[in-house]
Amino acid sequence: MLRVLIVDDSPTQRLLIRAVLQSDPDITVIGEAGSGEAAREQAKLIKPDLITMDINMPGMGGFEAIRHIMSETPCPIVVLTAMDTGQLSGVTFRALELGALTALPKPRGLPQEDIRARQLIAQVKLMAGVKVVRRTLAAHRPSPSPSQPLRQPKKPIRLVVVGASTGGPPALQQLLSALPPDFPVPIAAVQHIARGFVSGLAQWLSETTPIRCQVAGQDEIPQPGRLYLAPDDYHLTVKASGLLWLSTAPPQRGLRPCVNALFESAAHHLKESALGVLLTGMGEDGAAGLLAMRQAGAYTIAQDEASSVVYGMPKAAADLGAALESLPLDQIAARLNMLVRGRETAL
Repeated sequence: MLRVLIVDDSPTQRLLIRAVLQSDPDITVIGEAGSGEAAREQAKLIKPDLITMDINMPGMGGFEAIRHIMSETPCPIVVLTAMDTGQLSGVTFRALELGALTALPKPRGLPQEDIRARQLIAQVKLMAGVKVVRRTLAAHRPSPSPSQPLRQPKKPIRLVVVGASTGGPPALQQLLSALPPDFPVPIAAVQHIARGFVSGLAQWLSETTPIRCQVAGQDEIPQPGRLYLAPDDYHLTVKASGLLWLSTAPPQRGLRPCVNALFESAAHHLKESALGVLLTGMGEDGAAGLLAMRQAGAYTIAQDEASSVVYGMPKAAADLGAALESLPLDQIAARLNMLVRGRETAL
């Protein structure tokens, strides 16, 4: 039985969330809190398996509550927002940066009538099993730059391709923050995220990193120093010409977009001219594609276990021998710079 704490300043909203969650026999609500202060104390007292967290609350809001909970009594946190996902700002992604696992729109009704309610139940059951780590309130100390690459690319890099899932938004933010604004090649990325959130993710990354980020368009000509995110319900792939192509091919293992589609297209069309990076995430998506890239001659990197929120996708890649290197998140940007520009300009 999954034990959930609901945090929301609206009694009506708490009542609805409780009804949604307890419609599933595997979930029970063991507490409610109407403020960040109460959430912090309840988390210490009842130690739930998962917390649903509102952001905009009087007094201590959701951001501060997440920050304190993740430093004192770490627990999987799912952010629920009433914001229109089509106009989503960076506030939700700030919550993910502080340690929340995912963000979803608030349900509007019971599971029988509302897809958001069904998504909430599915995500609570999925995220409750994630082993979160304690976040320190102290300032982060950067790790030293990695040593020389295991080998130099045989050809100039034309495109960096990245895949991520759970924990991916803050991982992407940290990675891009460490790249220079004149990074000389484009980046294409698949991030598994709730429908409607990708535009907000692009906006948040653009506002908080030196790299301009946008949702990829059909037949887009990727520009150096920019990141292109796969849109909802399309596979993001690359052509031999280097153009980005949005595919409506069937989902792979239920995923569209999926990381494998991007990586496999890079392996097929760009070969040694591509560079693959697989970040934190649940499941195995991207592992087979990263192996295809390595077999095609591309340089491939997987995030290491210690720095991953969920060591699922990178582990699957490591188990296949798909990753030439496994690196801590805070060393990957330096490695990318070494590979595309050479040691003398590495960060």
